[in-house]
Amino acid sequence: MNILRNIILFGWMAIACTAFAQDRNADKVERPNTKKINFGIKAGFNSSMFMVSELKIKDVTIDEVQNNYKIGYFGALFMRINMKKHFIQPEVSYNVSKGEIVFDKLGSQHPAVEPDYASVQSVLHSIDFPVLYGYNVVKKGPYGMSIFAGPKLRYLWGKQNEITFTNFDQKGIHEKLYPLNVSVVIGVGVNISRIFFDFRYEQGIGNISKSIVYDNINSDGSTGVSPIIFRRRDSALSFSFGFIL
Repeated sequence: MNILRNIILFGWMAIACTAFAQDRNADKVERPNTKKINFGIKAGFNSSMFMVSELKIKDVTIDEVQNNYKIGYFGALFMRINMKKHFIQPEVSYNVSKGEIVFDKLGSQHPAVEPDYASVQSVLHSIDFPVLYGYNVVKKGPYGMSIFAGPKLRYLWGKQNEITFTNFDQKGIHEKLYPLNVSVVIGVGVNISRIFFDFRYEQGIGNISKSIVYDNINSDGSTGVSPIIFRRRDSALSFSFGFIL
């Protein structure tokens, strides 16, 4: 999260410097927000976390899960259809999101016993298709600030995903994810002429974990493996920098 905070701070410093420079040359600045349709490109970073609704291992229900934030990245193309102070913005993006959850396999049933921690690390590759409705709170000259929200359809690229289960009793664990997922996006954007920054929060609506399969043998060689029940949805905070054509 320190990296993300530094990126955001750098972004705001860049906005301030650009605003100061363009304020002195306001008459010469191009105004892309007066066009009917704009196209653009952007790239940025995301910080993901997983909201676990159910986790059960060997009939032990895990109630407390710690999220360790990881920094991912993405790139996107978009089209903006302008309607006075309103706009519709469909996008297509390629995302790499990372996250980790850590928990005590013993759960809360044995507080006097030393914890036995396990973790699930995820690196998810996806192609995302948000469709956003936005409103320009500020649209004056080269300057603009908008708020936006909308749904996002996401395709999880199963062959590229990397999900690692550490310190589990089961061997050969593999998680299958639902390939299509839906999220809700809200955010705010700031632009100065053709340069813009946006900050957004995304929340997955449904469970992304379809099933978990593994070898029918424990790590110590014994049989009689208990099932793993895992239900999770993801959320993300992202920052991007882009250019409006």
